[in-house]
Amino acid sequence: MVGDQSGRTEPRLLRGFRDLMPDEMIARQRLISVVQDVYELYGFVPLDTPALEYADVLLGDYGEESNKQVYQFTVPEGDVVALRYDLTVPLARVVAQYRDLPRPFRRYQVAAVWRADKPGPGRFREFIQFDLDTVGSESMLADAEIISGMCDTLDALGVARYRIRISNRKLLNTLVAYAGIEAGRAHDVFRVLDKLDKVGLDAVKLELTVGRVDASGDPIPGLGLEQRQVARIEEFLALPQETRSEALDAVEDLFREVPHAAEGIEELRDIDRFLSFLSISDAKAAIDFSVARGLDYYTGPVFEALLLDAPKFGSIFAGGRYDGLVERFLGVKMPGTGASIGIDRLLAALQHLGAVKMRPSTASVLVTVMEPDRLAEYQAMTSELRQAGINTELYLGTETSLRKQLQYADRQKIPVAVIAGSEEFEAGTVSVKDLLEGVKHDIETKEREEWVRARFGQRTVPRRELVPTVNELLRAQSHQS
Repeated sequence: MVGDQSGRTEPRLLRGFRDLMPDEMIARQRLISVVQDVYELYGFVPLDTPALEYADVLLGDYGEESNKQVYQFTVPEGDVVALRYDLTVPLARVVAQYRDLPRPFRRYQVAAVWRADKPGPGRFREFIQFDLDTVGSESMLADAEIISGMCDTLDALGVARYRIRISNRKLLNTLVAYAGIEAGRAHDVFRVLDKLDKVGLDAVKLELTVGRVDASGDPIPGLGLEQRQVARIEEFLALPQETRSEALDAVEDLFREVPHAAEGIEELRDIDRFLSFLSISDAKAAIDFSVARGLDYYTGPVFEALLLDAPKFGSIFAGGRYDGLVERFLGVKMPGTGASIGIDRLLAALQHLGAVKMRPSTASVLVTVMEPDRLAEYQAMTSELRQAGINTELYLGTETSLRKQLQYADRQKIPVAVIAGSEEFEAGTVSVKDLLEGVKHDIETKEREEWVRARFGQRTVPRRELVPTVNELLRAQSHQS
């Protein structure tokens, strides 16, 4: 325990963890609500699973490197348990355990996951994922629907320029054979290729061969591939990819003599056809053979979304097909496909793009208290507004000056204030102030008398017209924003 001589404990956070303040939580919840609405339109249903699972349930599907990042410990009963690393393996456990679930089973889940990763800027050990998956369908239409939903989600969030990049693990396996690399080393190659966007081609080539030093100065051992093998990988990555059909024609020509290449190409042709039916353009969803995805459980098409005006945030929405994930539990293959949104990374990217507004309050209206002995009447106003569905806060502080109360509203970014003093009560009226308009005119309101003189964005109306006046003002503000 860390403390001082007084015996008080120092308030502090674990490394790689963070507190989320109200403005971040409000923005996050609204973002989740938009995504949830899109996928419920597609017929996905909600699911939740425990944060803790038996360690043997979680381990084995992620790959050696990822398994090292799983938090594990022993509970008092002696069982070794682990915090979930993602939401996909728990889904596989659910599908195997509950045999009466419909097939296909289409679910979404929003929950925290934990990874003992190296913390850094924007990289935390606890973060929120929003996953959506279809289990029990072999059709590439299931993959196309995931990709279509990714597009609809980004459109709903107001992202103007993005691209879904699509590849296929089967073609990457074909690449391994084409380059003369042992099949057992395929996942190591995929893991390195998955870093291409982050570190660039030169760094990837070093890691495929002799190794390199990362940005922090730590050495990364190389895979020891020969130059001729790396040259064939480069040839694959350099294929023309202006349109989906052009990319597929090019890879078909490259792998014409390589066994088993056709299946992966045909799967991507099916996805291309379905996306075309859905009017999803090559600009929004493109074939990109550099996409590998780092997790070992992917077996077919893989895809990820990038925001073209915020590339530094990397992939904010990614997934793929995992036809073998349930097999470990059931002993038989069951097809599955899905994608995951890094909610916090996406939120940070949207903030960077100016596509999301951060507000520390959920209230749209602050009812100020000018006459403390008339609290019942202020409460009645507050109740009327709430019953009309308007998020309303009654000022509960000790300040009685109008200036201080309006400063509070400004700090909380509450756009409307309701003001009633002795004159309003006597006249049976109430004043409604547009605080956004006041900010525009740079009004510094010091006391009620000055506020009365500075009438920018202010209306005094009969008390009975409070609710319609506030509604009208909020509608006008929403049209201006």
